[in-house]
Amino acid sequence: MLTNDYVPGAPDWIDLGSRDTTAAAAYYGSLFGWEFEPGGPASGGYGTFVRDGATVAALGPLQDTGAHPAWTVYFETADADATTAAVEENGGTVRVPPMDVFDQGRLASYTDPTGGEFGVWQPGTNKGLDHVGPWGLCWTELYTPRAQRAKDFYAAVLAWDYEDMPLPGDASADVYTVVSRSGGGQDGSHGGILQLGPDLLPAGTAYWQPYFGVDDCDAVVARATEGGGTALLPPTGMAGVGRLALLTDPEGAFFAVLTPAASMTS
Repeated sequence: MLTNDYVPGAPDWIDLGSRDTTAAAAYYGSLFGWEFEPGGPASGGYGTFVRDGATVAALGPLQDTGAHPAWTVYFETADADATTAAVEENGGTVRVPPMDVFDQGRLASYTDPTGGEFGVWQPGTNKGLDHVGPWGLCWTELYTPRAQRAKDFYAAVLAWDYEDMPLPGDASADVYTVVSRSGGGQDGSHGGILQLGPDLLPAGTAYWQPYFGVDDCDAVVARATEGGGTALLPPTGMAGVGRLALLTDPEGAFFAVLTPAASMTS
């Protein structure tokens, strides 16, 4: 599962690109108890969400004309330049080439061959999110029309391991692939890959979906919709997983919330 003991290939950062950062900060603050801390004059409006003094996510204004509000998941790399070369060699597209962020680290962002957008973070003084889990990022999923192509790509670029699991009775997909860092096994799992037909992809193409851990899925979804968001999948129980919901925020950015099964019985 996700931890903040980061290793190459694991999620280590997440940020939201928004048209209205003030409104977005208020919205997610009401959902998760996050506070937005601006980064200062040199940050271009970029800042961090914190809860109990720990960084849980980040937020900034959209930079490109025509860009759509979205959450971007970043995976740790030891060498952003080498990862960029691997992305290009394996059919991906470079959206933002490697760049230094002061002394904090080095980032780059890409589109995978199936359309999923993601980034990498090479840590400097900033090692990544302070907190993952309850009231923070707890899982990541790629929804794609070409799961095998995506799996081949990320295995080559981020050295992920996979374990396929059947989804009996699910009309939308036959297999769910659990993603783990190289050699991590189930204890190193941090996400999943799910193949969906284009008609079941709300974005019309592949996309990464962040899950945020909450203590009461139903209550959070009620706040989310009252605040102008939309429930694409209402709160739903999944045996052995917990209770989850898929949502969009008022600007249309996709995210999900999950009350893990363990916390529902504790």
